[in-house]
Amino acid sequence: MNLLFDFTVDKTTKSINITREFAAGLDLVWDAFTKAEILDQWVGPKPMRAKTKEMDFRVGGRWLYTMIIGDEVPTRYSMAEYLKIEPKTLFTTKNTFADENGIPVNSMFSITTNRFEEGVGKTTVRIEKVFDDLAVLEVMATNGFKEGTEMGMNNLDEYLASVTGK
Repeated sequence: MNLLFDFTVDKTTKSINITREFAAGLDLVWDAFTKAEILDQWVGPKPMRAKTKEMDFRVGGRWLYTMIIGDEVPTRYSMAEYLKIEPKTLFTTKNTFADENGIPVNSMFSITTNRFEEGVGKTTVRIEKVFDDLAVLEVMATNGFKEGTEMGMNNLDEYLASVTGK
């Protein structure tokens, strides 16, 4: 199956829009985006991987995680604060870099909305990431964010195939 991956940068709206199809049902794909034990298996380009320190998937909760290689000690954390959740439809987060306690380390942030649509034999995820600052968007758009995102999505394909046997 040829799965769609579209990555668009829109400087006028300070946003990155990603559309990605997965060969799995909505329940599995939703869980892969909302459960720490699954996120840690696919988020990040290999050989990096996410390591969750804390996750509370509810409005007002947060996901605090870092990226590591092997058993390395984490050096930088990211935090997603859950602003809106409509189960198996969408969730919106405010994303910042933070310290190991979840205290933001700078004033930069983005608002990300993940939308989920079930189709025949696949689920489509549409991600809109709106940045507070055009300069931050430009850094993200030119420093490997697209390639890292694509690699992470490919990792998710591998995880889903291992669960579904497809």
